[in-house]
Amino acid sequence: MRIPLPPLEAPVDPVEALRRVGYLLERSRQHSRRVEAFRGAAAVLRDLDEGELEQRVEGGTITELAGIGKSTAGVIEQAVRGELPDYLARQQEEHGGPLVEGGEDYAAAIIGDCHLHSDWSDGGSPIDEMVLTAVELGQEWMVLTDHSPRLRIAGGLSAQRLGQQLQLLAAIDDSLGDAFTLMSGIEVDILDDGDLDQTPEMLDRLDLVTASVHSKLKMARVPMTRRMVAAVSNPRVNVLGHCTGRLVTGSRGTRPQSDFDARAVFEACVEHDVAVEINSRPERCDPPDELVELALEIGCLFAVDSDAHAPGQLEMKAYGAERAERLGVPLERIVTTWDADRVCDWAGRR
Repeated sequence: MRIPLPPLEAPVDPVEALRRVGYLLERSRQHSRRVEAFRGAAAVLRDLDEGELEQRVEGGTITELAGIGKSTAGVIEQAVRGELPDYLARQQEEHGGPLVEGGEDYAAAIIGDCHLHSDWSDGGSPIDEMVLTAVELGQEWMVLTDHSPRLRIAGGLSAQRLGQQLQLLAAIDDSLGDAFTLMSGIEVDILDDGDLDQTPEMLDRLDLVTASVHSKLKMARVPMTRRMVAAVSNPRVNVLGHCTGRLVTGSRGTRPQSDFDARAVFEACVEHDVAVEINSRPERCDPPDELVELALEIGCLFAVDSDAHAPGQLEMKAYGAERAERLGVPLERIVTTWDADRVCDWAGRR
């Protein structure tokens, strides 16, 4: 992964200027409405006829377009004039540096992602924008893992919608050629009894399955352990996502980690060749250091994932890379450092 992205310099395409502002706002976890303004403006420009943008800038009518406000118009006008927009320059100065000190070698070695979302569920951007940003970051593959049906608040996908998404993913992947591999997947909810929140037939059609607990996080230790062991023992599961469910910072507040027998769960992961996710989102930082060390001792594989809900969050794997390096996780045991063919072969052993 190539991080951080090199700053844009003048002259810059207006659409790219707007995209980069949106990316930097997402990366710094700014309010979603600000992000949507710049990404929405980029979408408006893409639909204009050739020459219309320059005519509107020259005539001072750019803000007459729906979705173009004062701030986005300023970026567009300066970019059309061949200047580096002031707003973009300020964002690059304030938010364009490294997210974290350390882990650079590990971040460079991480070329994939087993956990990310699009606007098909609770993500903020279309699939093609997530892919384009991943390519810009130097990634080689990603697995799209939108939510499963029970997570209605997150727009979880029914079997029918997931089937529709699979057709789109195949078309996008075909269009990429050898430059990038887009894999099909899901973040499937682990139900109370350890079963999975999607039909076996649909799960069998996916390239990779990440399974996570999202409900009843305060379940007692014994049933929670039984629930998680059952899930990772399912031959369709490849990655155990954010295993403790904790929140340590952020707009949603904090939440303690779930109580379960981590040794029993991680031993089941080893037995069934399931990777333990190192969730890179700073509000999760999950699992905590001591559980990463336990999983390492037991012999688990790991997946350093972004859990990105927007393009600018794909770079958050830098946080997970720093933790993996600091805790001594060998690169060869991190599946997101493997090439796409190896990951497909591993995930296909069911």
